Amino acid sequence: MHLLRKLFSLKIGSPVLSGLCRAFLWMLLGAFILSLLLWGSGLSEQDLSLYTYVVHGLAVAFGGWTAGKRAIRKGWYQGSLTGAFYGIIVLIIGFLALDSPLKAVDLLWIAAAAFIGALGGMIGVNFQKA
Repeated sequence: MHLLRKLFSLKIGSPVLSGLCRAFLWMLLGAFILSLLLWGSGLSEQDLSLYTYVVHGLAVAFGGWTAGKRAIRKGWYQGSLTGAFYGIIVLIIGFLALDSPLKAVDLLWIAAAAFIGALGGMIGVNFQKA
């Protein structure tokens, strides 16, 4: 039993890295739910653009919350780094996988992700165990 507990209790030391892992887990869950929604309803892929932004926003917020919770102080800083890295990684994946060109508007996406991550980090730093 102790061996199983040790295997499944992987602790990541860096707040930003743990926030990124948590953000991508939430994004994976949101993408799965959106794919079920797309499969089970009459929606088309063009109708899901607003929902994908909501999923990314929630993923960044929970990632920033995790980074802020793991950080001792400066949750806004850890959360904004998590959000910025999340935005950069998503843009790189879109650039490499979908051949979507990088535009100046993409900087706005990175800034919005950093802002949402900073808000999550500010909330998360207050959820630390005393």
